[in-house]
Amino acid sequence: KSANPQWREQFDFHYFSDRKDMLDIEVWRKDNKKHEELLGTCQVDITALPMKQTNRLELPLEKHPGSLLMLIAVAPCTGVSISDLCVCPLGDPSERQQIAQRYCIKNSFQNIKDIGFLQVKVLKAVDLLAADFSGKSDPFCVLELGNDMLQTHTVYKNLNPEWNKVFTFPIKDIHDVLEVTVFDEDGDKPPDFLGKVAIPLLSV
Repeated sequence: KSANPQWREQFDFHYFSDRKDMLDIEVWRKDNKKHEELLGTCQVDITALPMKQTNRLELPLEKHPGSLLMLIAVAPCTGVSISDLCVCPLGDPSERQQIAQRYCIKNSFQNIKDIGFLQVKVLKAVDLLAADFSGKSDPFCVLELGNDMLQTHTVYKNLNPEWNKVFTFPIKDIHDVLEVTVFDEDGDKPPDFLGKVAIPLLSV
């Protein structure tokens, strides 16, 4: 019931290439659980923003009244990576020793925000639901931790895909839950849901 909503939410997005990246934003209105209406869209060219500073942007909504006020900061990724199994970041014994030193008791208060990291090896899925008429699916896997999200590549026409990827996340809250969701890629349409597991960090 507001024409001037304040959300005050922060989201972290990661991209690992030098390609031009546009941040697409949509504003939606909900009448009830079933009815939604698009109130407007806007875009931000990430590559045009100055690095290592917080940019205050007032973005008019395209073809609709109203605007969005956002703070966007572009900074190098720290503690986030995607790699193949053969070059796993924790595979080197000397690197493991450095990490053990970094998180030993005497260094606990060196950096209050650096409370640890999570490394996840996504190997494969077995006996997935067939989402296509061909009796196959085009599955990919999305990992979410807090507001961090990383995903695998898509394995086409396969109900038993093998991804063999290693994902590393910085941990910001030890009470977060790792959510692993499998989707079926469906061209220009939204992906189809194939399944999900949720793993509390405190259970690891």
